[in-house]
Amino acid sequence: MRRTMRGASTKFAVAAAVAALTVGFVGVTASAAPDSTPADQAQEQQLGDYIASGLHGAPVVDSGSAGSGSACTSGSGAGSGNGSGDCYGGSGSSSGSSGGFASDTVGYGPPQTSFLGGFAYSLTSPDAAPPGTNDWNCKPSPEHPRPVVLVHGTWSNAYDAFSFMSQPIKDAGFCTFTFNFGRANPIEGGGVGSVLPGVNGTGYIQDSAKQLSTFVDRVLVATGSPDVDIVAHSQGGPMANWYAKYEGGAAKVQNLITLGATNHGTSLAGIGALGRAVNNLGIDILGFIEIPVGHAGIQQTIGSDFINKLNEGGDTASGVDYTVIGTRYDEITNPYDLTFLQAGPGATVNNVTLQDGCEQDVSDHLTMMYSPRALSIALHALDPTGHPNLACTFNPWLIGGGGQL
Repeated sequence: MRRTMRGASTKFAVAAAVAALTVGFVGVTASAAPDSTPADQAQEQQLGDYIASGLHGAPVVDSGSAGSGSACTSGSGAGSGNGSGDCYGGSGSSSGSSGGFASDTVGYGPPQTSFLGGFAYSLTSPDAAPPGTNDWNCKPSPEHPRPVVLVHGTWSNAYDAFSFMSQPIKDAGFCTFTFNFGRANPIEGGGVGSVLPGVNGTGYIQDSAKQLSTFVDRVLVATGSPDVDIVAHSQGGPMANWYAKYEGGAAKVQNLITLGATNHGTSLAGIGALGRAVNNLGIDILGFIEIPVGHAGIQQTIGSDFINKLNEGGDTASGVDYTVIGTRYDEITNPYDLTFLQAGPGATVNNVTLQDGCEQDVSDHLTMMYSPRALSIALHALDPTGHPNLACTFNPWLIGGGGQL
């Protein structure tokens, strides 16, 4: 199990280095305070307030409760919206610790067969669209009447999550769309890692669900379809389910297909569970950890207020068909069966373990997005008649793509 930690640890290791550099930078900045501008001083005070709230266990509040706004408009109270251009909603906060926006992709990247290839490309082109997506002139066919919206996860982006799956879904006859959500900087609670290229999905998940809602509406207007199917990875799963349950999404989503989704939270290989246990003793260790990892990371730990509210009254939204894909080698969503759902009234659930019937697929949390078998399961859920068979190939941890770069 230890070796499977390496794939998902790549970005976290980089973030740790950035955190160390940031601490050093803050120290230098503090010594240079006489030369700072009023705007700099205000931003430093915001960051100081945010760190203090983390250290002293200030409760995490739902988006908008301290003053809210959209990504393109100012918020109420002392909070303000953040972002510009093509953005899809966010929130301000009177404490300066909430906010963010979503954005369109820019240009297209090449198809990839391995996670490492997709990740490397996204470092220099973090806003690139995965191939086959975002043709806003695409009209669904009678055979495939619903457009497909691809939703990335935490610390990820549309390209590195879907550069393997997007073109085959498009080639199967589906109008396919994606965007980058949860773009929150450290002041807005995105964590220190949010300064790295391609790191999205760090703001409050409730905010991201509103951003998804706006994007789905845009897709529906462009395509003329009454509803969509969603394929979501990691945080994208519970975020899309929050949208379905609390933002009116159930009336607009037919199929919700998730891969490695943190639907019931995660222990993060025991780190999150340990932190929750320490918090329960009255020591706010999770508030401190939230500073480097961001709001969304802490919201996905087992027993968080977000996870409890998400599954309150049942796991599912009526009218939605769920396909939930998990892998035994998932080092992020673990124990991996926390991803599985129970069907409530008016919903169907198909829980699938990637290795059932295909033990040679040893995909971890990230490389499952580059697994031919995972892709075939998603295509089968989207179109069972057109894609009746499931692939079974070797797909290793960290690399993916059958072990080839």
